[in-house]
Amino acid sequence: MSETEAHLQANASGTEQRPLLAAEGETLASALRRRLEAEIAEGRLDPGSRLDEQDIAQRFGISRTPVREAFRLLASDRLVELRGRQGALVRRIGVHTLVEMFQVMGELEGLCARLAARRASARQLERLAAIHLRLEAAAEAGPDGFYDVNQEFHEAIYEAACNVFLAEETRKLRNRVATYRRRVTRMPDRIRDTIREHAEIMEAITTRNPERAHAAMRAHLNLLGDNLLDFIAAFE
Repeated sequence: MSETEAHLQANASGTEQRPLLAAEGETLASALRRRLEAEIAEGRLDPGSRLDEQDIAQRFGISRTPVREAFRLLASDRLVELRGRQGALVRRIGVHTLVEMFQVMGELEGLCARLAARRASARQLERLAAIHLRLEAAAEAGPDGFYDVNQEFHEAIYEAACNVFLAEETRKLRNRVATYRRRVTRMPDRIRDTIREHAEIMEAITTRNPERAHAAMRAHLNLLGDNLLDFIAAFE
């Protein structure tokens, strides 16, 4: 039994999962799409993992119809591949495409940082500084705990940019590469480098320097030089 299948089976028994709750006006399919998207982003469903329609229906106590619709929604966001009789698989991303996606992420998040440097309120700047302190403390907790706080830091910058559409589009792409961003966090010295890079980004935002904020964030997200070679080696 694969790790993912074991995880699904454990969840089906109710040992890990809470009931699937749809928000007001949300369909079961949309709620399930949101839950599975989060599990993909969190690395609980690995690239290439098969999503079994019946198992997921049993796990969440719903019929198979909303499960099939959730798979179609995930496929439209390119998080899942639908392969006929093989069912649905969490999409794998090739190295070349992944590097291109990181480059686009750098520009999107760079724009978020640029706008945050121009628009962030005093409260938002205080929150960013508080998250950065927590990030420094999380450095000893291991890559998974560190990654979660790291994501909060980026979310705070999306919010401070005060552009809802930009935040939504950035989040969509981030979720597509989230599993791989976690892998980058596990690279040697990456946690230390992340703290330093975040400090540079935060200083540029706090001192209201949009150009420097954009450049610092873009450099933080881009995989260039030796970092790119190291990532490819780890990826393969």
